[in-house]
Amino acid sequence: MLMRIRPKTDLRTLIALLAITSIVITLANTLYATWRVQRMVLIESTLEANRAYATKLAATTEVFFQLAQSQLHYSANQLGKDFDNPELAQQEVNRLREQTSSFNSVAVVDSNGLVKAISPESLMLKGMQLTSQASREALVQRQPMVSKPTISAANNLIVFVSWPIWSNDGRYLGYVGGTIYLKKKSILNALLGEQFYRDGTHVYVLDRNNQVLYHQNSQLIGKTVPAIVSDQARQESTNGEVQLTEQGTAKLAGYAIVPTTGWMVVALKPTDVTLQPLSGLLLKVLKNSVPFALLTLLMAVIFARLIALPLWQLARKASQMDTQGVSGEIGGIRAWYFEAAQVKRALLTGIGLVQDKIGRLKSEVQTDPMTGLLNRRGLSAVLDYFATMHQPFAVLALDIDHFKRVNDNFGHDVGDAVIKHVANTLRTSARQTDVVCRNGGEEFLMLLPATSTEEARVIAERVRTSIAENWVDHVGHITLSVGVALWDTDQNTQEQSLKQADAALYQAKNAGRNCVMIAGQDALVSSITR
Repeated sequence: MLMRIRPKTDLRTLIALLAITSIVITLANTLYATWRVQRMVLIESTLEANRAYATKLAATTEVFFQLAQSQLHYSANQLGKDFDNPELAQQEVNRLREQTSSFNSVAVVDSNGLVKAISPESLMLKGMQLTSQASREALVQRQPMVSKPTISAANNLIVFVSWPIWSNDGRYLGYVGGTIYLKKKSILNALLGEQFYRDGTHVYVLDRNNQVLYHQNSQLIGKTVPAIVSDQARQESTNGEVQLTEQGTAKLAGYAIVPTTGWMVVALKPTDVTLQPLSGLLLKVLKNSVPFALLTLLMAVIFARLIALPLWQLARKASQMDTQGVSGEIGGIRAWYFEAAQVKRALLTGIGLVQDKIGRLKSEVQTDPMTGLLNRRGLSAVLDYFATMHQPFAVLALDIDHFKRVNDNFGHDVGDAVIKHVANTLRTSARQTDVVCRNGGEEFLMLLPATSTEEARVIAERVRTSIAENWVDHVGHITLSVGVALWDTDQNTQEQSLKQADAALYQAKNAGRNCVMIAGQDALVSSITR
């Protein structure tokens, strides 16, 4: 396992990914916003168009009823002058039916409900008494009126328009009225049916009770359907718009009220038909947006490389700070924007501080006077430096085996000579970047920067073997026990790593000494004869 882990993603890739993600998200948001806005515009414009269309038809229907009543009014005035003249009555009903085609049939009825004249005469109602609800209402109300849709004596669904007849001296004589058939050909069917229908739009008419009075599907005429708006909304506004579902299909409806009759004219269009242009619109937006998006993406990649290049070069040199002449190479990097310039300045400053730090580490304050190795204070400074630079390292904890016997048997002077001998051996065995410290008494530490577990084990075995094979005056052969641990900036603290190395050292002692133990692994015991 290598201690120095190189990140898999560099700044240039991150910036490019950020740019690509931003462009894709922006394009998606643009398409979604365009879709939402256009959908809303299509729905609102269709609702408004249907409302205006229904209002136009309602106004046309209102004008028709006003003209029909005007015609009846004129005839009523003529009949009031000579009501008992049967020829005059027949002439008027024939004229009303044939002159304008406003009515399917026309009748003159006296105050008792008897038919005095009728057109067409084929209905054979002359002399008969009308008992329909519309006829009774006309006799009772004695005023101009448009009846509710009703079933006639001939079993037709009709609307009856009437006007009272008054004599010159103010006596009520009866009424003249015309019928409009709702299920058969009539002028009302012509007004509503011969309109321009486009893109699936269709029209129907409801009375106050939501009974169908006109529909393109004649089978629905006379049937009651669910109300599309409430009675309150119907009373508060003469026209409006609403979205509804009819037979499982979403539709956009505009409606308008005919003032004279209270009928509702409804114009509908399926929502799916309204929204059909959306797919083509999105394709056009996408077709026009993609080239600019690709151009923007290319520019983003180029700029990402320009932005990342100085930082990438500085990052490479930062990993080579212990290389000869690295300061000059860093100085030659073109840091053309503020952040890169600051990083460059920090690296150059850091190299100076490192050199100063190394100089101070070698000072007498941080050096053990007997061995010339770093003491605890020097060790602390090195650990602080490694922590600041986030420099991982392997640590070897070394201890002279049976050192107390040396002092007891040969005296402290010989013991000091043994310690100096071990220190010199460690110094000569260490690499240029390794740090050797005397931790106190017969204990030593070696810090091996950027060293893997296997490399640390090899170095530990080399040191142990070198000590074991050398002869020491007055003492003979001595041995070392070694504990190995690693410090990675992302896994544990330096203190924990030092404790792990110390624990591995004690495992080596317990395993028989003169061996190397690695924290968390089995013992690697030397084969040298103790």
